[in-house]
Order: sequence, then structure tokens, then C-alpha cells
Amino acid sequence: MDNSKIKRYTVTAALPYTNGPVHIGHLAGVYLPADTYVRFLRANNRDVKFICGSDENGVPITLKAKREGVSPQEVVDKYHKIIGDSFRDFGVSFDIYHRTSSQMHHQTASDFFETLYNKGVFTEEVTEQYYDEKAQTFLADRYITGTCPKCGFENAYGDQCENCGSTLNATDLINPKSTLSGEPPVRKETKNWFLPLEKYEDQLRTYIENHKEWKPNVYGQCQSWLNAGLQPRAMTRDLDWGVKVPLKDAAGKVLYVWFDAPIGYISATRELFEYARLDVWNPKSEEYYINQNGVQKGNWEDYWKDDSTKLVHFIGKDNIVFHCIIFPAMLMAHGGYTLADNVPANEFLNLEGQKISTSKNWAVWLNEYLVEFKDKQDVLRYVLTATAPETKDNDFTWKDFQARNNNELVAVFGNFVNRVVVLTHKYFGGKVPMLMDVTPEDQLVIDELAAAPAKISASIEQYRFREALTEVMNVARIGNKYLAETEPWKVIKTDEDRVRTILNISLQIVASLEILVEPFLPFTADKLMKMLSYGGHQWEDAGKMNLLVRGHQLNEPVLLFEKIEDSEVEAQIDKLNKSKDDNIKANTIATPAKENIDFEQFSAMDIRVATIIAAEKVEKTKKLLKLTLDTGIDERTVVSGIAEYFKPEDIIGKQVSVLVNLAPREIKGVVSQGMILMSENANGELTFVAPIENHNNGSIVR
Repeated sequence: MDNSKIKRYTVTAALPYTNGPVHIGHLAGVYLPADTYVRFLRANNRDVKFICGSDENGVPITLKAKREGVSPQEVVDKYHKIIGDSFRDFGVSFDIYHRTSSQMHHQTASDFFETLYNKGVFTEEVTEQYYDEKAQTFLADRYITGTCPKCGFENAYGDQCENCGSTLNATDLINPKSTLSGEPPVRKETKNWFLPLEKYEDQLRTYIENHKEWKPNVYGQCQSWLNAGLQPRAMTRDLDWGVKVPLKDAAGKVLYVWFDAPIGYISATRELFEYARLDVWNPKSEEYYINQNGVQKGNWEDYWKDDSTKLVHFIGKDNIVFHCIIFPAMLMAHGGYTLADNVPANEFLNLEGQKISTSKNWAVWLNEYLVEFKDKQDVLRYVLTATAPETKDNDFTWKDFQARNNNELVAVFGNFVNRVVVLTHKYFGGKVPMLMDVTPEDQLVIDELAAAPAKISASIEQYRFREALTEVMNVARIGNKYLAETEPWKVIKTDEDRVRTILNISLQIVASLEILVEPFLPFTADKLMKMLSYGGHQWEDAGKMNLLVRGHQLNEPVLLFEKIEDSEVEAQIDKLNKSKDDNIKANTIATPAKENIDFEQFSAMDIRVATIIAAEKVEKTKKLLKLTLDTGIDERTVVSGIAEYFKPEDIIGKQVSVLVNLAPREIKGVVSQGMILMSENANGELTFVAPIENHNNGSIVR
């Protein structure tokens, strides 16, 4: 979008499910980059609204409620407060943090559905859906697990396989079972309303192809969906928790969570302008967090229905299809709405070399960090931005957290600022000295400072926040290098005027750093502003040499950062390891046996010993290996989801057990002719099921 045509910005951050606290993966993937971008826009005096809220209507909430023996409302009230507090205390500067259980949201989502219904957009279809006869209820996708038809993973959900990432329909699953009763569900007819995505395929293709500047992971996933051909998708579900379908013949049905959740951005914006109250929260009402500006003046529709508004969605990569295909199709069908100009989705953040897992408590929870590392919000903001998974999955480790704090924030940024302010107090009573004669070396530093804001701006505007933060730190490095080379503590003995110039230039660098670092480290910027007794400047002022005038009185120096000791990070590592041990102990009881089968069913399975003679990764996947097996009866290809556990070169020559009479199926463009047998322990680690001693290929496993 041409920047000259932009009058305002609407920036949204993915609505977190209120079935648990938020962790560092959420912060790094979505909320920090979004907050950095918004703070940058505000520093440039742009009109921007930053929108988010709790997603309180998803199936995970009802699952959580059933497990804890409480109502869904109790679950969402509890976690809405925990999540909202965590965001606020980390400085994530939403204009509003709303909730989808509010009256405003229910009304907005219902009105949106009715508009599409009255326009004849939906198709009504009676389909067979899974029904749990024991629980006497239709099953939402997440209430069903089974074997993925594409990769063979046995614990795939009815909407998505978390092993290979494929989007599924519940009826695609092999051997499905209800998570409510553990029983196999039956199929039962029910009527739902479908959004015919295929009718918007051409519009969506034009929209996507007009945004080739999007991140490759976003653009590529959208193209993959379009090239595969879009299919109708049900926009209603047979549930009793959520936004009721506003039709007479829709009793017992609610809107599909991925229909109502993105509408949550719109309802939150409406609330911000129409009925918002200042910084209040009450679990018994519909209230929420809103920034210090309170109710906004103006028209909410300007931020959603005006061609001069730039809409940006910050999300994780698992939400790309919903924000880039389904939500745009909904807006196209409705008419009058602005489509997103960019969807800068991040990849995933791992923790200590393993996937973050909420169920296994393998996570760093924000609400716990705030207690255990008091007043160190900016340390985590810095590390998560410096290691952000912008183009590929990345890893957070406590040792790296410590090293970046001690070697970068303390030794570079904090050290420079502290030395400059301390020396100014020591030699000139804390007053900004006069800029005297400028040497060629001084001018080089002044020129580097002047060029920095434009570099940082360019990176932020391209959503390259890691790169932008590096440039901010480079400004501090310029200052550190300048002090080390000019040595004012030595020069003061012979040339006081020269020291005046050195410290004036150094103080101007510090003043610019206060502006440049604020989008990334707002608490640090606030400390700097108080120390310098200065503030109120805009982004355009950064890099200038007149931010602190001669004679301006500084306040006493304070340390911006402090070293983190080995004992502190060791305590966190021990905490994680305890979580791992506790999880293993909790799962030492074997999974209950499946239903009995008769001997004829067992005899129908033809399991043979085979040797892996070739192995390679399946293109454009992270979990799949293409294996060539010598089964003794032939050579065949089997696709297996084990790439996270085994390197191709390490398993060539390995004997395995393979089910050879499994019907072939295509997985990511490769026809798989069988299934490798694996054993999985309580920690999710895989081992081949294989003979202890070598057997001839083709030997039958009885």
C-alpha cells in the first residue's frame, strides 16, 4: 500500500484462547512484534488502533472446563484476567483488550452472520457428523481424535494433524474416537450452514497475488491452498458454548469459532469507540482492559471500511489460512470491508531444543516470569526480539537469555549510558556541556548517528524487527566505541573543552537511544527519559544533535540493567527439568488397551521385517521422511513422520517392522505403501520396533 495514501492503521494481534496463561512462544510469535510496530507508528505520530482480546468461544475452553469440573464461563473469566494482566505488565500497549463473551461481540458476530445469510451467501447442507451416543452430543472437531490419513499419526485432531500440519475434516480420520467418552462416535445427520469458499477462489487469488511482498511462508501457504482448490466450510457447529446462530431453525448451534474469532477484531474496535470504560475488569460482567486514552472519539468504521486504512494482522504460522483465506472470503462476501495489507506471520519458538508444550508444562509462562524476574520485562522483550522466529523456527535457551543480558544489555547499552551520565555529573555537575570544536572523527560519529533512524525505520516497516533491534544496539556500540577511543577520563587532565565536546556528542547519542529503543524496550526508555529529565520527542527527532541543550540538568544516574547470575538461570533450567520429570511420572501408566479384535482381524495384518536402503526428507515438510525399504518381497516407498527424531543418513541399513498390506495413500505428493512400526514413550520419544538380531528381509512378524 502506498504510504502516501495511508491515513490510519488498524493493527490486530491474534486472539489468545483463554484456556490457559500465555507463554514466551506467544509473546515472541505475535504480541512483541505487533507492539513494536504499533509503538513505532505512534512515535511517528500515525493514527493507529491496536486491537486484541480473549478468544473465549473455542472448543479448547470447553475441554478445559470439563477436565476441571467447572463452567466454561469460570474458565474464561480466570484466564482472561491472567492473560490481560500479563500483557499489560509486559507493556503490550493494546488500545483495547476485549473478550468474545461480551454482548458487543455476540451482537456484532450475529449481525455479520445474518448479513451473509440474507444475501444468500451460505449453503444449507445436511451432512453426517460424528455423534457421541454415550455423551449424547454432536462432537466438534477437537472432541475427536484418530489416525491421520496423510501421515499415520495416531493422535490427530478432527480439524488438524499436529504431526504433519495437514488441515482435516473429522470424517477423514481413521479409527476416530470421542475425547468425551473414549468411545468410537457414530455418524448422524445434522444441518449446518457452509461458506462456499470455492466461489471466492478467483477473488482470493487476485488478492493474494497482489501481495507478493508478503513473507514467503505466508504467500506460499496461501498459494498451496488455492492451488489445491477451495472447498465449502461449515460456519456453524452443534455446540452449546459460543455465539448462538441467529436463525429460528438453528437451536443448539453456535457459530464456528473461526467465523466469530476474527470478527472479534471488529467488535473490539466498535467497543473501543462506543461503550468502552477506562481500565476496568470484573469477572461477573463484560468488561475488559482499555488503554489510558479511554473511549475514543470518531467512527469505528473508519478503521475497517476505508480505503485509506492500512490493516495488518500479526499472527503465528498456524493461523495463516484463517486470516488469509477464510476471513478475507467472509469480508468479500459481506462487502464494504478493508482487506489486510499484510499478515506478517512468524514461525514457532522452541524452548531448550524442544517444542513448547502447554500440556507437558514445557513452557516459560509470562505470569510466572513477572514474579521470578521482577522488573526485567525488557530483558525478555530484548531476547525474544533478538531471537524472534521471523523466517524459521528458533530456540530460546536460558543460557542465551543470560548471555544476551550480560554481554549486550549490561556490557554495551547500559555501560555506555551509565558512563556518559556519571562522567557528566563528575566533571560538569550533571549539566549538559557545550559542544565545542568538532573533529573529523567526531563528525563521523555524528553522521553515523544521523543515518541510524532511517535504517531502523526501513527494517520495522518491512517487519524485520530482529534487524531493526540490531541497528538500535549498533547505535549504543557506536557510543561505546567513541568513548573508548576518545578517553575523556584521561583528556580531562589537559583539555576540558575537548571533554565538553565528547560528552555533548555522547549525551546526544543517549538521547536518541531513548527514542529509538522505546518501541522495543519501553521500560528502559522510561528510565532513560527520567534520568535525562527529557522526553516528548518524536521519531523524526532521533539522530539530531540538539536534543539536549547546553546547561540542561540531568538527574542522578541509575543502572538500566543488572547482571543475571548463573544461579538464576540454573533455577529455571531445573524448573523445566522437574516439569519434564513430573510429566514422565504422570504418564508412566500405559495408555489403556484398545477394544478387542478377533484373530481374523489380527491375521489380516501382514507385518514384515524390512531394511531401510534409502532415506530423504520430503520437500517442504519438517516432519516427514521418504524411506525406501527392502521388504524381501519388493522395494517400496513408505512416508513416515519421524524426521524430528532421526536423520536420514543415520537410519540407512536399519532393520524395521513394516505393515506391508496397508492401503497405499498419497502424502505430500509421495505415494506411501505401508507403515513403519514405532514405539513412543511417555516423553514422546520414538524408537523403531525391530528384531533384536538381524532377520532376513521379508520375515513375518507374528
